[in-house]
Amino acid sequence: MSVLRHTPLHRALHRPNLFLGGERELVLITAIICGGVAISALNFVAIAVGAGVWIIVIGLLRMMAKADPQMSRVYLRHIGYRAYYPPRSRPARGAR
Repeated sequence: MSVLRHTPLHRALHRPNLFLGGERELVLITAIICGGVAISALNFVAIAVGAGVWIIVIGLLRMMAKADPQMSRVYLRHIGYRAYYPPRSRPARGAR
């Protein structure tokens, strides 16, 4: 009875949902915007601008996902809770 029970946690159950190394939603939105810019003008300059922006943003999204795979969700939650954060810690303030 002293043996601990071993429960395997499969990697697919808790792995973040990434696409091309970045957050899936942000990567796909960036692809739609860059593709729209490239196709709307139908010239080589617009295609080069769309591809350049795509490469730069994908690099930034991959760096962001390496730091935290859900950074955009954490940031949006932080913005939503901004009004609740006091500039000081109230419970520990009177403990001294």
